[in-house]
Amino acid sequence: MRQFFASALLLCSAILPFRTQAATVEAAGPPQLLQSKEIDLAKAEIERVTELVKSGALPRMRLEEAEEKMADAQDDAILAHTLYGELLIQNLSEQMADDMVAAAQRRVEREMKKLEDARKLVISGVLPKAALDPIEEELNMRRINLSLAHSRSQLIGELTALARYDRSMHALQGVTHIDPYTDFTMNSMVHYDGDGALLADRDLHTLEASFERRFGYALPISADGQTAVHNALGFDHHGRVDVAVNPNEPEGIWLRHYLEAKRVPYYAFLRAIPGKATGAHIHIGPGSTRLHNAD
Repeated sequence: MRQFFASALLLCSAILPFRTQAATVEAAGPPQLLQSKEIDLAKAEIERVTELVKSGALPRMRLEEAEEKMADAQDDAILAHTLYGELLIQNLSEQMADDMVAAAQRRVEREMKKLEDARKLVISGVLPKAALDPIEEELNMRRINLSLAHSRSQLIGELTALARYDRSMHALQGVTHIDPYTDFTMNSMVHYDGDGALLADRDLHTLEASFERRFGYALPISADGQTAVHNALGFDHHGRVDVAVNPNEPEGIWLRHYLEAKRVPYYAFLRAIPGKATGAHIHIGPGSTRLHNAD
């Protein structure tokens, strides 16, 4: 979870200079209206140039240039909404992220072609070398935007995955209950076999994020891997995680539902058990094996 929010903060700080530029534009009018106006102007230009090309007053190349400007304005509108716009998590989608990256990539490719054509004119002596400077600056800006689009696309992917999982968990909690378990220790411990595998690091990060979104505070992990307590008890706790929640409290019930939905094995201890548990908690992962005696 900490890594997730750190990446989000880095992304926000990277976008900040461009959002400042957008704020200057907003002073002149709403971004949506400005983008719509630019597209309308590009359409009108295409219509005007089309008539002139048909009459032979302009070469067809001018119509192609007008169509390029139109496509560029449309892609700019996509970025204004997806890359710089304020997006609500419930409105995010993978398609939105894909469209954003594709629009940024097309704008880079158009500017690269424009720079290539301008260099040919400079070589032939039609344009001065200084004419390349604004095109190169625009290309650099578009490349930065493309990099930001990739970063935001990754963030959108993570956020939509979390939102999708939260919806599935809410649905699951609405229709299921915790089935009885085989009780091994006088109603003090329950065990869920799951798929018998350890919890991967990436799955633990997702669990932490989901728990914090649900309850508003960090998952109370009391042991991540081997600890001195487990050494003293003689257990190999590598790859296992202990969470300091009561299995019968709301947090514990939610966690058990989560683990069962993912088929993650766990032991839920309802109280301290001599030689097994120092207090109520949920042990995530298969049971700890005994450490081999060094002697």
